[in-house]
Parts: sequence; structure tokens; C-alpha cells
Amino acid sequence: MPRDWDAVTYERLSAPMTAMGTEVLDRLVLRGDETVLDAGCGTGNVTRVLHERLPGGRVIAVDAAPSMVEQARELLPAAVEVRQADLLELKLDEPVDAVLSTATFHWIGDHQALFANLHAALKPGGRLVAQCGGHGNVAEVKQAGLDVASEPRFAAYFGDWENDWTFATPEDTERRLDAAGFSDIWCWLTRVDVDPGDPHAYLRAICLGSFLARMPEDLHEPFVIAALERLPRPLEIHYVRLNILARA
Repeated sequence: MPRDWDAVTYERLSAPMTAMGTEVLDRLVLRGDETVLDAGCGTGNVTRVLHERLPGGRVIAVDAAPSMVEQARELLPAAVEVRQADLLELKLDEPVDAVLSTATFHWIGDHQALFANLHAALKPGGRLVAQCGGHGNVAEVKQAGLDVASEPRFAAYFGDWENDWTFATPEDTERRLDAAGFSDIWCWLTRVDVDPGDPHAYLRAICLGSFLARMPEDLHEPFVIAALERLPRPLEIHYVRLNILARA
């Protein structure tokens, strides 16, 4: 089952994600009458900007997390069609002109199946413009979480769990996109350093959520505190973003 989120807290802390996502949206040149799939809309902040750029078009916004979908439906204009769906299983009635995705693909384990499904969702010549966590993303925070998870008081909740993330390289991603039928492929990494503002809340709601989801509520606070103790102060989150441009 996909991880659900604390969508209200995410919305409060999501300014860095929105800034990165809006920059990605700027790479999608639009006439204004297209139909665009927002694949992993979250609470809808980037989706709102996308909708404003399509005065004669249509936006289909999809997210797997129920709380994100609920929040997006509250925040977005009624004209935006918001669906709860797994991107590996999503089926559209008609193909779209473009797929936009920000901060989502790294939550999906099978990128080959993902790209095949997105290719099927696009019209011939349709564009894929995306960004997600890439190789080396949030490495310090991830390692702190793994170290804390190995402590005796937490270890029983992780068992043989590996992780929830696919932080791929550009080279692997280009091969998978090519195998899925895409052309004009360009993938590259960029680094974005973020001041989380409220480190405790940011780690709890965003970076460490996959760990916390596997434990009872009374262990969440001790886990976050233990992870923070392993991280430098002041805390800066080092994001490595995998950027994707391709054509169906």
C-alpha cells in the first residue's frame, strides 16, 4: 500500500518543493489549450500554476496518497480533475498532450513499468517533463534514518525492509525511457540545498515519513529526535534532483 502523508503539515512546509516544481513546469512550453496529466500532484501547489497556464485546456491531477488528494481537492479550482490512483495502474480515457511530474517518481519502485504506462498515456509526440529524487538524494538524512532504524528499540519494525525510494542515475533512466518507447531523451542531475526552516517538523512530515509509517505513534518523536542528533546543525537538506525530458 502506498504511504499516506500528513498533507496539512506538508502543505505548511512545502515551499521548497513548490519552488523546485514550478521551475520544472517552466520547461513545459504550452499553447494554453492542451490536456496535461500532473502525475503526483501532492497538495496541488504546482498543479494550480499549471492550471493557470491552460486557460483553454484541461488538467488531470493524480496522486496515490488519500490525504494529498483530499487536500488538493480542497485547494484547487473545481475545473481541475483530481484523482486518487497509482501511476503504475492509471488508465486514461484519452491520451494527453503532456505529462508533468515533480517529486514523485522516486516513490515508485518499478521505473520501467512506470515509463511504459506514462508512454501509453501520451499522444504520439507528447512530452514528458519531470523531476524526482536522483542518485545521492538526501543522503545524509537517509543514512541517519537507517542508522536510527537499526537501534534495538526500533529495529523490530523494519525487519527485511530495504527502503521506499528509487534514486536512479540519469544513465539508467535514459535506458528505461528508451526501452519504453520515448525519444528525444535528456536526463541530468542538479543539486538543491534547502533550509528546512523547522527541521523537526520537516523531517517528521517529509524526509522520515517512510520510517515513521512502520512504527507506532509513540515511537515517532523519539525516532525523529534520534535522527536529528546524527545530523549537522544548522541542518541543510541536500537534494539531488533527477531531471527528465522526453517525447513519446
